Amino acid sequence: MPPSRPLATTPLAGLPTAPDGLTATVPRQLVHRASVAETFLTGAVATGADAFDVFAEWPRTHQLLVSPDRSAYQPLLVAETVRQAGTLLAHTAYDVPLGHHFVLRELGITVRPELLTVGSSPAEPLVRVTVTDVTLRGGRPAGFRYEADVLLGSTSVATARVAASWTSEAVYRRLRGGRSAATVPVLPPPPGLPPAAVGRASAADVVLAPAAAPGRWQLRVDTGHAVFFDHPLDHVPGMLLLEAAFQALAADPPSHGRSPVSFSCVFHRYAELDLPVSLERTETAGPDGDGVRLTARQEDATVFECGVGTEGR
Repeated sequence: MPPSRPLATTPLAGLPTAPDGLTATVPRQLVHRASVAETFLTGAVATGADAFDVFAEWPRTHQLLVSPDRSAYQPLLVAETVRQAGTLLAHTAYDVPLGHHFVLRELGITVRPELLTVGSSPAEPLVRVTVTDVTLRGGRPAGFRYEADVLLGSTSVATARVAASWTSEAVYRRLRGGRSAATVPVLPPPPGLPPAAVGRASAADVVLAPAAAPGRWQLRVDTGHAVFFDHPLDHVPGMLLLEAAFQALAADPPSHGRSPVSFSCVFHRYAELDLPVSLERTETAGPDGDGVRLTARQEDATVFECGVGTEGR
């Protein structure tokens, strides 16, 4: 990573304020969402140099981010909340213009599943964010790394670390060679696995399609999915790849009885919509216990890797 220097943050701008007891979401454009229903942040304040408290609200029911029996928040909700927090802070504290394109490069989360239970009202997590490294280009921020601690009440229920960068629309278009959501042809999604086999209630939410060998699948990409494709994209979104890692854990018999507690993901390159994505799952072992690794490839190039740590239920 290029050298960086500490950056004095600017006051948070453009965030809604409301009297105590009233809550509004932040403008959806600040978290790169088209739907207010998929916007989970409600505000943010700076607590120090490169340190912030970000406020959120989690729904009690959601087709993907809450378990099918509506008893537990899913790890993907933690990941999406932390992703939104970084995007919000980039725009409001680091002067990244709206319209810039963000690239998620690394994402690691660790959750405490026993504490992610759905209560009688929507949960209101506090996300404590510390920006640990800012990459500069031409004297302006071009990316950062940050760590997050997700609290419900005074209890930490998850932690995360993220690396992301961003670029202007003009530079992004050059990097993408003119590919856009309007021009890239999309492969039709193949038939998926049975929903129950991957821990989902609806066939529309299945992102794995069968392949010829055990522990292998084809990524099922439905650009009409209201959550993964909340707005048109010219590539496979990172959250869909993370969901594939979640479903791959559930899909193989050796994983039955094991719950995901950590995800450590690297996004190597864009996963394109007009090429098939092959997925391979392998068993791993480490000092923190057993787990699995999911590797996604296109045309023999690795686009995504994710290690999933597990614990017995």
